Amino acid sequence: MEVEALDYEGLYDACYMQVYSYLLTLCRDRGLAEELTAQTFYKAMTAKSEFRGQSEAATWLCAIGKNLYADEQRRRAKQAGAPDEAPAGGSMEDDALDRDMAFRIHMILHDMPEPYKEVFQLRVFGELGFRQIGSIFGKTETWARVTYHRARLKIQERIQQDG
Repeated sequence: MEVEALDYEGLYDACYMQVYSYLLTLCRDRGLAEELTAQTFYKAMTAKSEFRGQSEAATWLCAIGKNLYADEQRRRAKQAGAPDEAPAGGSMEDDALDRDMAFRIHMILHDMPEPYKEVFQLRVFGELGFRQIGSIFGKTETWARVTYHRARLKIQERIQQDG
């Protein structure tokens, strides 16, 4: 895909949910995820020359979003502020059980080493394909599949250990 041939409106329509979901997974704050998503598309439109077509556009956009999130984290750390937690949604017993399990998985992910942590988040919460995940890391699709599988096994082992 040539840089000049990029259809930004089509790109936005096609990739918005992937980029937003990925950023929501990273920051767990809807407002921040929306803001970072908007910044991601703005940066993509104003930095046309950076897209070389060596990966899928969604992968390129997620990488931009990841960098913007890292910048935001550094800015917050510099100001000695902690990232906000996302408000818990849902209601009643089923939602409470789901939230409890999700919380347990997030706690396990928090302690999990990279790249397992990020690969699992990209796949499950960001809903990215293995090819896209591999591309983000500069690795192969097979590497992404194996890493995701190992991350799942680590999570299952921890859940069984914790009871």
